Amino acid sequence: MDYETLARFRYELRQFQAFSEVAANSSGLTAQQHQALLAIRGLSRREPMSIGDLAGYLLVRHHTAVELVDRMTKLKVVSRRVDPADGRRVLVQLTAEGERRLQRLSRMHLQELRAMGPTLTNMLRLFRRR
Repeated sequence: MDYETLARFRYELRQFQAFSEVAANSSGLTAQQHQALLAIRGLSRREPMSIGDLAGYLLVRHHTAVELVDRMTKLKVVSRRVDPADGRRVLVQLTAEGERRLQRLSRMHLQELRAMGPTLTNMLRLFRRR
């Protein structure tokens, strides 16, 4: 078992997560709000995302996702509406402000991933060899 490589890999992931949290905070969002924006934008291409779907993607309970969407609505980064096909479902989508913040954060994250990419690639190669 290669504990050293596993430990370094986990360290690199934690470093990225810490970077992501600071970046989100600099945009006036929490890390969870940033992750929600990314999920809504990236995973709702075919149809709008419901709060229940968002809860599933974020691995949180439905009521937690409702509270998250409430806070994000107050920040004007998402809007919500009742699903016309099923009045029990609430759909969420990014506002122009949410799109603007997500674009800025995504650029920052892609730069960071490019910087750390070679390190992660080397580690993944080590895992394949073993």
